Amino acid sequence: MSFIQQHGLWTEKQQRTAKEVANKVRAENIQVIRFCFPDQHGILRGKTLVADALGSAFSSGISLASSLLLKDTAHRTVISVFSAQNTIKDSAVQGSADMCMIPDPTSFKVLPWAPHTGWMLCDLYYKNGEKVPYATRHIYRDALQRLAETGYEFMAGLEVEFHLTRIENQRLHPDDAGQPAAPPDVSLSHRGYNYLTELNYDQIDPMMEVMRKTVQRLGLGLLSLEVEFGPGQVEIVFKADKGLQPADDMILFRSAVKQVCRRHGYHASFMCRPRLPSVMSSGWHLHQSLCTPDGQNIFMPEKAEDQLSSTGMAWLGGLLKHAESSSVFSTPTINGYKRYRPFSLAPDRAIWGIDNRGVMLRVLSAPHDKASRIENRVGEPAANPYLYMASQIIAGMDGLKTSADPGLPADAPYETQAPLLPTTLAQATDALDKSTLFRGAMSDTFINYLIAIKRSEIRRYELEVSEWEQREYFDIF
Repeated sequence: MSFIQQHGLWTEKQQRTAKEVANKVRAENIQVIRFCFPDQHGILRGKTLVADALGSAFSSGISLASSLLLKDTAHRTVISVFSAQNTIKDSAVQGSADMCMIPDPTSFKVLPWAPHTGWMLCDLYYKNGEKVPYATRHIYRDALQRLAETGYEFMAGLEVEFHLTRIENQRLHPDDAGQPAAPPDVSLSHRGYNYLTELNYDQIDPMMEVMRKTVQRLGLGLLSLEVEFGPGQVEIVFKADKGLQPADDMILFRSAVKQVCRRHGYHASFMCRPRLPSVMSSGWHLHQSLCTPDGQNIFMPEKAEDQLSSTGMAWLGGLLKHAESSSVFSTPTINGYKRYRPFSLAPDRAIWGIDNRGVMLRVLSAPHDKASRIENRVGEPAANPYLYMASQIIAGMDGLKTSADPGLPADAPYETQAPLLPTTLAQATDALDKSTLFRGAMSDTFINYLIAIKRSEIRRYELEVSEWEQREYFDIF
């Protein structure tokens, strides 16, 4: 028996789809296939195999180094694999031993910008067939399964802001290499501060058209393309979908946009607050609701005076209750916390409101409105979508379990008394460390692992001498 058969790693649907994919690869003369997995940061990593190797990948998977899961955002391996006892106490990663990528045939795409190339998401397993506990797609799928056991499915809609700039210098001189490598020198794609104007949109239409065609040919549920407020800032909005699909779409969308932009001389950055003059921070607003298997919206209120159903209100209460400890999942970078500031169209405290863009949780609903939902405005576009969405399910389900009360809505979100959101990644990491909810739902193993990586990034940041420090102290002292 093959490795996949021996350990029962494919569903019946995946087995059927694998045959269809193999036929398509032959019929369309696809030459290579990129097998990718989303790492701990939501970055795609993997290997490219020639098409003749598809059969082997569909039986035995693809081996690759487990140290890929032990890296920070500078691609430094920050959890030792050669010491006698690594800090996460996992012998399976000792010596950077191999793990196995198992392709998910249902995710197969042909890349529009490289039509000779197939693409597939993979799930990670150890050689004994056990799930790799640090693989975030597993974590989200497990959260979805626990939610399904209550009779509900998770619906999510993506509203993603990012910065689109022109590359002036790719910084490929040998002196520019490093960990991290020097970013490209860029110029603006538009000057900004003409929010949603047709004039600014037309200015960037050529590149937006490339992105539109790419996203649609990938089969992602594109809804709108918009010019945002800040210089070089744009926004893409997707239709709501359920289950694993929105997270898979987000991971492919970010990678695809960065690749096609680079091929056309542009740079797409999902960094929250780039160091650009007059910059505006980018957010990722996650619209969410629950539905029954037949598609009935569970959050939709029955009465005009209600904002959500009782289930929706309890879910809302759970999101607020665990806002601090879930911040690492929605805002995983040091830079992302520079967005949380008052009077900035971004939240600074755990509070909800009715169609108010200053709150953390914006409720959009009405009786008979099948799109009734909660918009969580806390996330940054660099967030790992599997962890961001899993954290919403875990916190929301706790709200259902405890009948959490979200309190009254806020009309003045930056003046109403409410618990403040973390102001630094260090503060958010400490809150997660103390969370019994997330330790219980995601396991101590995963939480300790993620905290180890984040604290390594924080230590490295704190040791860096910033330009501010140089300007402030170098001359006066």
